Amino acid sequence: MSRRLLVLAIAGAIALPAFAATDERTALTLYRAEGDQLFATNGEAVSGDGYAVVHERRSFDLKGGAQDLSIDGLPAALDSEALSLRFPGKGTRVVSQRLLLGQGFDGAVAGLVGHNVTAIGTTGQPIASGTLVRGGDTLVIREASGQASLIKSYAALRAADATDFARGSTLQVRVAGGSAGNTTAQLDYPTSGLGWRGAYVATVAPGATCKMNFDASASIANRSGRDWKDVSLKLVAGDAQRAKAPPQPKMFMARAAPAAMAMDASANEPHQATLGDLRTYTLPTAVDLPDGSVTQTPLYDSRTLDCEREAVYDTNMRYYGTPPRTERDIGMPPSTQIVSNLRFKAFDALPSGYVRVLTTDRDGNAELLGEGRLDDTPKNKDATVSLGNAFDLSATREQTSFSADPASHRMDEGTRLTLTNAGDTKRTITVREHPSRWRAWAVTSSSIKPTKSTPDLLEFQVDVPANGSVSLDYALRYTWADADLPHQ
Repeated sequence: MSRRLLVLAIAGAIALPAFAATDERTALTLYRAEGDQLFATNGEAVSGDGYAVVHERRSFDLKGGAQDLSIDGLPAALDSEALSLRFPGKGTRVVSQRLLLGQGFDGAVAGLVGHNVTAIGTTGQPIASGTLVRGGDTLVIREASGQASLIKSYAALRAADATDFARGSTLQVRVAGGSAGNTTAQLDYPTSGLGWRGAYVATVAPGATCKMNFDASASIANRSGRDWKDVSLKLVAGDAQRAKAPPQPKMFMARAAPAAMAMDASANEPHQATLGDLRTYTLPTAVDLPDGSVTQTPLYDSRTLDCEREAVYDTNMRYYGTPPRTERDIGMPPSTQIVSNLRFKAFDALPSGYVRVLTTDRDGNAELLGEGRLDDTPKNKDATVSLGNAFDLSATREQTSFSADPASHRMDEGTRLTLTNAGDTKRTITVREHPSRWRAWAVTSSSIKPTKSTPDLLEFQVDVPANGSVSLDYALRYTWADADLPHQ
């Protein structure tokens, strides 16, 4: 069939699918989206990222016996093998079901099965009007008189009972058995293009004491190719493993994304529960999720938390199971940036997401200090957000002594760290050293007493005065036995 221009003429201002949903709301269960693509503001296509399970109830007018049904308006990318349509009782059963994934002309025509249409010829004249029974290369239109027209060549379809053509997928179902009458079926399917993650804003109060106002929201993205209106929403936090790669939908230009929905400060917090080893958040009120939008809704009420500002020196160079490294130079960096962190205790379960850390400047504006990723954090556990490098703090490193005697199974090394503070206030710098030459070691001397020591960590708290510097000198002795060495 040659490509045709599909024209829509609106004859009635209604927006119903081929078979309308009952009054019971559609329920969406959204899983956490790990990537940023789903939330990007410059995308112009349906997304294959994200994962959601849709629970719909659809009403059908059954004729009794064998019958073909069509359900359009489904998302553009869903898992056909996991799609399920169930009728109540044991009378009506699904004989077969076919998911039409096509976009463009063929997909839109298939989505009009069951609608009233008029086929238009190449010169603009009407050919036939009635209910579209079959789409594809050849149309079958059943007229009001009961006669049916088989149409091979046409230029356009004019729809009389829809305000939009189906942009997504269409499910064609053949049922058998049961009696005539109206019945409601349960339709469940997973789809991509929907997902959520935590969105947090921590506003740190000025002053020496670390206090912050903490806002926790759920950021919900919809690029499924379908609007979701007045739906019940359940958010799942945690890692639910999926074996299949997400379906990759065909691309089409999307509408401009609406502005994010304003959050209702008086709304109740979501209801929390467990789902196996996962955690769920059920929103207390229904929401709208327009296609091509990012919506935010509160997870918790805003609250004030204690926090801690932390400056950390850490080369992150560790011992990885090699033989003792007896060469003098093992590539330790002469200088390392000192990282600024914000630490706080989770007041409740915090799903993974991004934390924007702000503070109020002298002009009264809230300015960004940094943004970091927060992993899933259970209640009462410590959370750390890295804010970037500390501008006024620096560190240099030098090796002050070194000797290695493989015959005696001993190696000694001295290190000096010089920590400098160019700011106007005293700072405490956390120094984390990881003895990286061998697994067995001991501190033989130190100008500052370590505050923490584990098999792979030596930690110091170093106070550095304003506009000043402090040196930390320490020495380590590594020892081993012949039995510790790998045999050739």
